Amino acid sequence: MQSQYFSHSRRVVIGAAALALGWGLTTTASAQSVESALAPPKGAFEAAPLAPPPSSIVPDIPHDSEQRTEVRSRWFTLKSGFVAIADYSAFSQDEESLWQVGEQENQWDARAARLMFHGTVGGGYRASYLVAAEYKGFDSDPETTWSVTDVSMTFPLGSPAVKLTIGKTKENFAYEMVGDAANLPQMERVLSPFFVSRNVGAKVVAVLGRDHRMTLAGGVFNNWFVEDVSLKDSGTDATGRATGLLWDRRGGASFLHVGVAGRYAGGDNDILRYKGRPESNVADNFVDTGNLASDHAWHVGLEALWNEGAYSLLAEYNRASVASAAAGHPDFNGYYLTGSWVLTGETRPYDRTVGYARRIIPKGRWGAPELVARYSHIDLDDGAVQGGSFNKTHIGLNWWATRRWKFGVGWGRTWLRRFGTTGRTDSLLTRLQWVF
Repeated sequence: MQSQYFSHSRRVVIGAAALALGWGLTTTASAQSVESALAPPKGAFEAAPLAPPPSSIVPDIPHDSEQRTEVRSRWFTLKSGFVAIADYSAFSQDEESLWQVGEQENQWDARAARLMFHGTVGGGYRASYLVAAEYKGFDSDPETTWSVTDVSMTFPLGSPAVKLTIGKTKENFAYEMVGDAANLPQMERVLSPFFVSRNVGAKVVAVLGRDHRMTLAGGVFNNWFVEDVSLKDSGTDATGRATGLLWDRRGGASFLHVGVAGRYAGGDNDILRYKGRPESNVADNFVDTGNLASDHAWHVGLEALWNEGAYSLLAEYNRASVASAAAGHPDFNGYYLTGSWVLTGETRPYDRTVGYARRIIPKGRWGAPELVARYSHIDLDDGAVQGGSFNKTHIGLNWWATRRWKFGVGWGRTWLRRFGTTGRTDSLLTRLQWVF
């Protein structure tokens, strides 16, 4: 038996209604979220104001709503933001896939409903703050309706080029995670076995060079007091990342970004586990090592982004070497290659202050359609550990309808090798995204 596309239509209607309601409520929001931050010009740290956008066939909020409603004074600024992402996922599986992972349910998913407050305090080189919470009420008990994703303070160390962030924040490892998901050409991440979304700790990010061609970042993280475990039993993570532009020509339309990252991953209670989904937020974990007796692992990451006008190639490789004598000290790895073509000629702008590319800004009233093709691979098999491996293809279309609205659709096929057989899963993902 195979699962059929487009079942559970009632959930689609409910999801669309929820997104529309979220859009209506946020038209009075007060400013721009960090997810939609624009890339600063070369040598600057703040984005220059954009000219008014062309009239679009898709309605959106007024261009100057941010400036009219944000709080700004000499000693304090406050901006609020909202991110709404709604998905519908459908799956079709062969018999081997059904046996390996069970039937994957066709369903609507409130992928993100995140409210943020951020700004600065103090004069001169101001410190900045970020507080963000995500609404979980769509699929959680009332007691866990909201989940705090970010609570951090950032302090300039002598100049805006070097900043210290303390609190619950992203670790600086892996391009997929360091970058905002709302800006990526692919709709979902695939290297999730090798990084965590957020952690509690401190990190330093330095922007190097007069024209900001390089970044260096490092951090130490341990969330023992948040998880209510002892410091001795809670694993400590240490991360580092270095990026550089090998070239940057034609006013930012032609560039090559490269990066290398490392991560020391400490095991909670001397246990590590690696698991991942096939570029889906609702699928089960297709690969899973189970608990491994290990107090630490070393991760390494390589990344590159080549951009030439409307064309780009993004590639990333992660590898984990797990210190586990019982499991034979296994090595796991994953990689992907993503190609993008913006049919109307826009370039994905590169942000030199953080070392990744931002979202497409359409120039015409019809928006900017983007064709995306991707190949990815995850391998959690090595020695005594048989966590499975899969290959995944994806082809999709993003329509950056306005500076805030994006609509996407993509089809992919996953070949999972696990339990002595190979199963095939086809997936269809549709997405509506609005970022403020």
